Amino acid sequence: MYEQLSHSILNEILDQLKPEITDKELNHFYTRLGANFYSLFSLFQKLYGKRHDFKYQLLKLVEVMARQYIMRSSLLKQQDLAREKDFNWFLHQKWVGMTLYADGFAEDLPDLAKKIDYFTELGVNLVHIMPILECPKNASDGGYAVSNYHKIDERVGDLQDISIIANLMKERDILLVLDIVVNHTSNEHEWAEKARQGDRKYQDYYYIFNNREIPDMFEKTLPEVFPQTAPGNFTYDKEMGKWVMTIFNNYQWDLNYQNPAVFIEMLDILLFWANQGVDILRLDAVAFLWKKIGGSSQNEEEAHILLQLFKDCCQVTAPGTLFIAEAIVAPLEIVKYFGEDAINAKECEIAYNATFMALLWDAVATKNAKLIRQGVRNLPDKLERATWLNYIRCHDDIGLGFTDDDILQVGYEPRSHRQFLLNYFSGKFEDTAARGLLFGQNPKNNDARISGTLTSLIGLESALEENNQHKIDLSIQHIVLLHAMIFSFGGIPLIYYGDEIGTLNDYSFMGNLSKANDTRWAHRPKIDWQKAQKRKIEGSIEYTIFTALQRMIKVRKEISAFGDFNNRELINLSNPHLFAFLRLDIHGKNHILVIGNFDASYQYLNLAEMHHNLFRLNDMNNNIIIDLYSGESPTMFKDQLVLSPFRFYWLSIN
Repeated sequence: MYEQLSHSILNEILDQLKPEITDKELNHFYTRLGANFYSLFSLFQKLYGKRHDFKYQLLKLVEVMARQYIMRSSLLKQQDLAREKDFNWFLHQKWVGMTLYADGFAEDLPDLAKKIDYFTELGVNLVHIMPILECPKNASDGGYAVSNYHKIDERVGDLQDISIIANLMKERDILLVLDIVVNHTSNEHEWAEKARQGDRKYQDYYYIFNNREIPDMFEKTLPEVFPQTAPGNFTYDKEMGKWVMTIFNNYQWDLNYQNPAVFIEMLDILLFWANQGVDILRLDAVAFLWKKIGGSSQNEEEAHILLQLFKDCCQVTAPGTLFIAEAIVAPLEIVKYFGEDAINAKECEIAYNATFMALLWDAVATKNAKLIRQGVRNLPDKLERATWLNYIRCHDDIGLGFTDDDILQVGYEPRSHRQFLLNYFSGKFEDTAARGLLFGQNPKNNDARISGTLTSLIGLESALEENNQHKIDLSIQHIVLLHAMIFSFGGIPLIYYGDEIGTLNDYSFMGNLSKANDTRWAHRPKIDWQKAQKRKIEGSIEYTIFTALQRMIKVRKEISAFGDFNNRELINLSNPHLFAFLRLDIHGKNHILVIGNFDASYQYLNLAEMHHNLFRLNDMNNNIIIDLYSGESPTMFKDQLVLSPFRFYWLSIN
């Protein structure tokens, strides 16, 4: 009965489509629309079914999908068909990513286009260009306050530049990733300007209130994202004489998805960028999409419905396009952004493994693997057709996103342990080599997050200051170890630009008034390409790190067990400094034992304790245990595997 209703409404909609749509070739569009419409209709009805204009809004939704399908190039339509056929294509171990700023990695987009060979040289074949859409000069939140979704910021280039980059990347089988900020706009966006001028239509695009009554109700339970620099969640607009919800910064107005027109506008934007040749759309701040009084307005059920609806609509028009969920939330909440389906990712195919990232940094500070073992053990399994982005560093701060329960399980007191980590990375201990900066300090509870480049946080900056070669070598080995973990854990490894050549903190932001209060700019550097040329000079730090990652990428791409098919098994070890897991080859070829030493001293592992239901490692000898990264047999003493400081192995088990 219910499905019959959806089909009846679909027929009504198709009858109302305008000739400029129906006169076009729409075979694949109609097939996909029919296959997805029951789900699409059901989701749309859950959110907007009580509105009097429900059918009209549904018609507008289908029109947007159809128009964008018509505008999609024949090349992209062929790509859609190929990816539909090979629907697990993005789970392959061949993908290795890099995230960068166009005006940090290069001067601008035209200059970036000239540097695409650099990605091929390193082995990177997925490139995430940080926000490049038009935004105000001094109130942009690093590009996340968009004032025009259809225009590139003129400071970095234009649409033609993106077209050139997309085509060059396709020629090299490199995936292009761009950000779309779906939760909010700049207060200088056209919609906000019209709302400010009194246009009721566009005032309904945001959460706008005449007085503080409703905002005060929200504030009782809403957390503060930036308590130090942007306290509160509402901003008074003098020109409009009203209060606007601004969860992040006072110049970022939250969009009101309880209005279907907002959803349809944003879908049109997503499909527009899919049609520019973007392979993966990174959806920013998805946890915040639906606002409710009485809660945190994060991870609401309706936010997940919105993402499912975005995905269903994209499956109709541009099914070869993937979504990344930018949801830096608790471990049990993160996996929900893949979707609740047992197999298919019905929301976003890719999500950031923020928990693993935070656990790696805990291991850096403690020099042991106790918490990382505990946290990974409790990390929920992902869906079959979904994958993680595994990263050490990103453009954002480092939050300590593991649970208090996990901290307690390994014998630490949560509050004091978190304070220890903040003190360690901000250099407040005499024996710490970290050169980190605190971000987002909350004076109410002393909570904070951490800024700084990988190399400065790991100790390379201080080692160079001391001119201590031993410490420099240890820091480099530590950097390589962390990359070995994200390259083998299961998912797409994501290198942060500059890490591959040992880029240090950039303190120049302190002299820029628009950046001085945001310590995250310390790890958003401008690449010195003269310094980068040292990657070709044997013996230099740049050469040592670059060639190590270059080899790691090459080896990773050859190991089928590193494909992401829920084929990882954690191994419990008696040595607290060692972290180990098994990557099972689903084709039954070579299984891989990944093991890393997180201590600055030598450690060993008794193979006798390594029993597994598929094989017994202690029955094997040096002749058949090979470290695939080095191509050599690991260091052994009798049945003990020896690991030097910050050493890792990728051991092939036949």
